[in-house]
Amino acid sequence: MEIGALKGIGPKTEKILNSAGIMTVDDLISYYPFRYDVIKRSNINELIDGDKIIIDGISENKPSVFFFNKKMNKMSFKFNTGRNLFNVVIFNRGYLKNRIDAGTKLTLIGKLDKLHNTIVASEIRFGLLPSVPIIEPIYHQIGSITSNQIRTIINSINEFNVEEYVPNYLKEKYKLIDKKDAVVTIHSPRNELELKRSLAHLKYEELFLFMLRMNSFRLNKKNKIGLKRDVKRSLLDSFIDKLPFKLTADQIKSVDEIFNDLNSPNRMNRLIQGDVGSGKTIVAVIALYINYLSGYQGALMAPTEVLAYQHLSNLKKLFNGFNINIEILSGSLKQKEKKDIYKRLQNKEIDIIIGTHALFSEDVVYNNLGLVITDEQHRFGVNQRSNLKNKGITPDILYLSATPIPRTYALTIYGDMDVSSIKTMPSGRKEIITYLKTNKEIKDVLELMYQEIKCKHQIYVIAPLIEESDKIDLENVNKLEEKMTSAFGKVCKIGVMHGKMDTKEKDKVMEEFKSGDISILISTTVIEVGVDVANATMMVIFDAYRFGLSQLHQLRGRVGRNDVQSYCVLISDRETSRLDVMTKTNDGFKISEEDFKLRGSGDLFGVRQSGDMSFKLADFRNDYNILLKAKEDTLDLIESKKIDEYPKLVKLLNDSSNLEVV
Repeated sequence: MEIGALKGIGPKTEKILNSAGIMTVDDLISYYPFRYDVIKRSNINELIDGDKIIIDGISENKPSVFFFNKKMNKMSFKFNTGRNLFNVVIFNRGYLKNRIDAGTKLTLIGKLDKLHNTIVASEIRFGLLPSVPIIEPIYHQIGSITSNQIRTIINSINEFNVEEYVPNYLKEKYKLIDKKDAVVTIHSPRNELELKRSLAHLKYEELFLFMLRMNSFRLNKKNKIGLKRDVKRSLLDSFIDKLPFKLTADQIKSVDEIFNDLNSPNRMNRLIQGDVGSGKTIVAVIALYINYLSGYQGALMAPTEVLAYQHLSNLKKLFNGFNINIEILSGSLKQKEKKDIYKRLQNKEIDIIIGTHALFSEDVVYNNLGLVITDEQHRFGVNQRSNLKNKGITPDILYLSATPIPRTYALTIYGDMDVSSIKTMPSGRKEIITYLKTNKEIKDVLELMYQEIKCKHQIYVIAPLIEESDKIDLENVNKLEEKMTSAFGKVCKIGVMHGKMDTKEKDKVMEEFKSGDISILISTTVIEVGVDVANATMMVIFDAYRFGLSQLHQLRGRVGRNDVQSYCVLISDRETSRLDVMTKTNDGFKISEEDFKLRGSGDLFGVRQSGDMSFKLADFRNDYNILLKAKEDTLDLIESKKIDEYPKLVKLLNDSSNLEVV
């Protein structure tokens, strides 16, 4: 059934949902929550200043509303919980004034300001809390459609279809409930046990289908037919000898593996993983040179235009004097310039093309593409691979990932790939000194920042955000901007970057930071994948406990890009024993191991922090044990030929065999 047939969905809402790929009721029902809020009464005695609070009680008086900045307002009133009397402040909810009188029963959700005995509310609900906790699903916002609206629409669905993929013998083995029951429950769980059983089925199915494809691709030799190459090693060694620096042992080993891959009759599908700054890019450059010597075109795909232009600059310097034609294809180019590049690519007048996903659009026709390199966790997906296959092209693939994960995990997760690891850092790089501070020590942090500003260095300041669609996120960024402006506004320029900005705005701010116009960049984790700013020597992360260790390590890697001593400051009043790991090592592989150990099965009600895997629910870190079971089960299914008994699974593999792995 088309979603337009649902009650309450008009043409505008339907169009927004369609733009997100939600066309039918079945599509909508598989749009799962990304986390859950447990709505239960807070124990005020256990809360510290700034904590989230959920409390019920009665209003003591009719609210007063103060209007400012034309369209904004602040409503305030007294609130009695039976044991405590609070001041309540809530912004832009003045329209609720006439519904609240002295004695109105209310539930408040917000932040506790203990110092001023105030609740800064983000939501007001009418009525008291039930005795049993409410588990409330939270959805990613789709355009202007909020999580609450999505929840209301999904709860109105009475009939829907689901495809059951997990064979019955495996459902019995793991005591999994039926998929339809699991889908109903995940959108409206009555208790934690129900939710766990629902997630058990849906996570297992996701990982089961993922590993089924992985194992099928790995066992299917026809996917490994490569391009014919015959490159003399002496030419490669000559290029390496002319580099302005010496390669590390791990870089040389990775180059050897790539050289052997490209000269073998099999197709290359290799992942290079290493810390930020470990030198993956030069290995990619050498791979492009081998490909060039073979007479093939090469493509380097970056996640942002800014990073793409950085690659262009670096490649032109490294290939200076080699008569290699390098171009960039970006959204900022004029249509005439794009058409010229399309023509030159088709005529093989371009040897290496750099860009974002636009490199694989329908307009782009390659002459003889031999190598695709994707940078910073952007795995070369189904759509791009199928676009090239439709054009009769099957290039070798090289992935670069700055998220080091233990080899044992990598070989399972990236089961379809060969894995190279670069652990040795280039000589001349100093280890980043990391401090762990509490909010009470903020003056010390500001002093450290001031010392760097005095040295004409630049600083990243990370806002403590969980989810870009949360209203409170922008408030956090703005509050940080106020604090930084108050401290440093007279001595340097301060910039802001967050997920609500469009790509052009982000790129503009990043360019200003890169050029040195901005000294302090306040940002969300959108800078995690960013450009090299050699002059940035300090990373300050507020509420560091909100992030996983690997994510913190990624953020820290944005500084320390030259031989100047760099620093990272983690500010947190919580989980200091976990975060202390960051002060003891700069080794991303060790940190990753620790991250896997500490996070265990994960927090059922927390934010899912998956890496570059496109799972709706599963997380390869938190659900690694499920992944191992799925790997074993699917391998047995394929090798024993039992899969022939399941037409749906056979069809799924046949459909994806032309697309290859995501």
